[in-house]
Amino acid sequence: MAETETTADSGWSGQGTTDDSTGRVSVAIVFCLLSMSSVQFGAALSKPAMESVGAFGATWLRLSWAAAFLLLLVRPPFLSYTRAQWLSALSLGATMAVMTLCFFAAIARIPLGLAVAIEFLGPLTVAAIFGGRGWRLLCPVIAAAGVLCLSWDGTAWVADTRGLLFAFGAAIGWGGYIVLMKNAGQRFRGLEGLAVSLLFAAVFAMPFGLHQVQSGFSFDMLLMTAGLAILVPLLPYALEFMALRRMQPSAFGILMSLEPAIGAGAGFLVLGQALSLNQIFGVVLVMTASAAGTLLARA
Repeated sequence: MAETETTADSGWSGQGTTDDSTGRVSVAIVFCLLSMSSVQFGAALSKPAMESVGAFGATWLRLSWAAAFLLLLVRPPFLSYTRAQWLSALSLGATMAVMTLCFFAAIARIPLGLAVAIEFLGPLTVAAIFGGRGWRLLCPVIAAAGVLCLSWDGTAWVADTRGLLFAFGAAIGWGGYIVLMKNAGQRFRGLEGLAVSLLFAAVFAMPFGLHQVQSGFSFDMLLMTAGLAILVPLLPYALEFMALRRMQPSAFGILMSLEPAIGAGAGFLVLGQALSLNQIFGVVLVMTASAAGTLLARA
């Protein structure tokens, strides 16, 4: 009888563990979807700010606002952190600065959907490297073909060289961001790691943004960038920070592959950037890469 009870208890415990794990992943998925929507619509709504103070200037102001908001909310105990925690926050902050500066510089020069598709190559490569071998390594290649289709609207190439280079810089930054964000989430309590990392990101972005802000600064611009900072980067980073505590970097990278489609939708709805059939096929290829990565990960 005792043995039967032990077995039953063990089975119930296992089921509870499975349900808890499924619930954590489900919450993480919701966080990721909200994050992607916030990033893309926030990026699309940033055009007036970037026209006024430049892409770097608007990015620096948003990072500064986001850091200020989160530091006031979290109030991290700076004096209690270890050397490893400081290095983790420093590396994540530098990566955030590179990723954000490059992304907004890219969308100032090329269509939003194309910039997001190129940036997505970063997390998809992370998913391929960390999540599997063999056929799954072809997923970034399929996505790259989609990026090529997005670059051609049926009559001409829609991107300039600098915009493409910035987008690829954002891709490298996003790939590193996923790995470093997971590490910071494990080293800090709550949102403390994100708050400190955003502070470093604002400091790293200052030399690039300060000179642009000086040429177009106004009180209205200050208020505008404060509101935009909530959409990007504060809300997305917080949601992704919490999501990466509940899922593996490979799964996160695959799920975030939905972002090119959301970016294309935001570009169309807010900026009027319609896609040709060729470009829609490019988005489909990127989504196919995501689906293939997911199926091969479960195989």
